[in-house]
Amino acid sequence: MEELIAKRYIKAIQEVSNEADFETISDLFGALAGSFEDEKFLQIVNSPSVSNEQKKEILLGAVSSAQSEPVNNLIALLAENGRINVIPAIAGEMKKEIARLKKSYVGTVYSNNDMDASAIEGLSSGLGKKVDATIALSFVKNDFDGVKVEVPDLNIEINFSKSRINTQLVEHILKAI
Repeated sequence: MEELIAKRYIKAIQEVSNEADFETISDLFGALAGSFEDEKFLQIVNSPSVSNEQKKEILLGAVSSAQSEPVNNLIALLAENGRINVIPAIAGEMKKEIARLKKSYVGTVYSNNDMDASAIEGLSSGLGKKVDATIALSFVKNDFDGVKVEVPDLNIEINFSKSRINTQLVEHILKAI
């Protein structure tokens, strides 16, 4: 639900800003979203004894060095409507939108075997050509028996597991008999 609300605000921000300003605003909201991980900050934001005006002043103080009118207006609007808790969703959706505009995505390769950088680069460039985007893949070693590639912003998940291939091979042999 918060993502839908965030997308409306993001659409409005895009209409009044250029790409560079949008990236700056995204960075500011990313920093604000990081504040929501602090327990004391959450207590203040969620406290009914702190007025929306006071919450607005706290948030405006946090971004005052940027001197950005669109950011100040958006924070004031969020505070006025009691939607300060949507800020992390706005930050996340802004990052996704910037990735979509630049056609640049980040993904992860999971495997229980080590992979060299050239193999990961080959996967990255091959997958990037298929989806007409730039994809940066990082490697994470875990207990997955095979290779799994995930690019969450594109809703892509590709996996090759040894157990699945064995199961499919057995099924194919049984069908042939």
